[in-house]
Amino acid sequence: MIQIIADTTCGIPVEKLKAQGIHVLPQIIIFGETTYHDDYELDTQTFMEKLLASKELPKTAAPPPTLYAPIYESILSAGDIALVIAPSQKLSGTFRSASVAAEEFHSEDIHIIDTKSIAGGLGSMVLQAKQWADEGMDIHSLLQNLESMMARERVYFMVDTLDYLYKGGRIGGASRLIGSMLQIKPILTFIDGQIEPFDKVRTARQALANIVEMDIEICKGNPDAHLTISHGGAEAQAKLVAVELQDKLNLPDIPIYTCPPAIVVHAGPGVISTSCFVKPN
Repeated sequence: MIQIIADTTCGIPVEKLKAQGIHVLPQIIIFGETTYHDDYELDTQTFMEKLLASKELPKTAAPPPTLYAPIYESILSAGDIALVIAPSQKLSGTFRSASVAAEEFHSEDIHIIDTKSIAGGLGSMVLQAKQWADEGMDIHSLLQNLESMMARERVYFMVDTLDYLYKGGRIGGASRLIGSMLQIKPILTFIDGQIEPFDKVRTARQALANIVEMDIEICKGNPDAHLTISHGGAEAQAKLVAVELQDKLNLPDIPIYTCPPAIVVHAGPGVISTSCFVKPN
C-alpha cells in the first residue's frame, strides 16, 4: 500500500486531507520569537490580521525532519510505501526536510517528489495520487503519472504587489518587473518551479479576464483539467472567477482553496491564482 504525505502548502483543508487518509504536515510561521504551525495553530484569517498589524514580514520554515521521521517509521513498520508530494524546491524547503528525514531509514520504500508546484495544482496532484494509490497502482507507475501531471500544469496568478515576493526571496524571474508595478498589472506563472512573468496588462480586471480566457482554452473538452482556484484574502474575486468559468465550461463546481499562511507570507494579501492541466499527448 502507498501512503501519501502532503503539507499545508497544497492549500486543501487539513481536515479534508486527514479524512482521506493523507498525512499532512504544517509549515512553520515565525512572528518575531513566536512560532506557529500553519493551519493548525494559525488559520489564514487570523494570520492576515497579524500580518497587516506587523511592522516586519514574518518568516516561514518547512516542516522539520523530526516531524517526518515518525510518519516514515509508522508507514515502514506497516510494510507500506511512503510517498511525499512536496512543493517546489525553489519556493520551499519542504523537499529538503523530507529528504533529510529519509536518510536515517536507508529505505527504498520512501519516495519524495518535487512537484515544481504549490497551492491548488499541488493539491490536485496530492488528491490524484491518493486516488491512484487507492486503486492499487504500483509506485513506479504512480510516479510516472505524477511526472506527467507536473509537465502539463499551467498556473496563472496575480498579486496586489510584488513587495512580498521580493522581501521573502521568492520573486524569481519576476524581479525584472520591480519598479514598473504602478504602470502594469503582471500575470505571473511557474516555469520549472520558479515564479516568472507571463504577461503584462493595465488593470487587475484585465489580468483576471485574461486568466479566465486562458483557462477556458485549456479546460474546454478536457476531463483531466483539474481546474482549481486559490486565493489569499480575495474570496469575492475568486468566487466571481469561479462563476464565470463554471458558466463558460459548463462545470457544476470548481474547487476554491484559501491559501494557507505560508503562501500568503510570500505572495501577499490579495493573491489569486488558477491551476489546470493540459490534455495528455
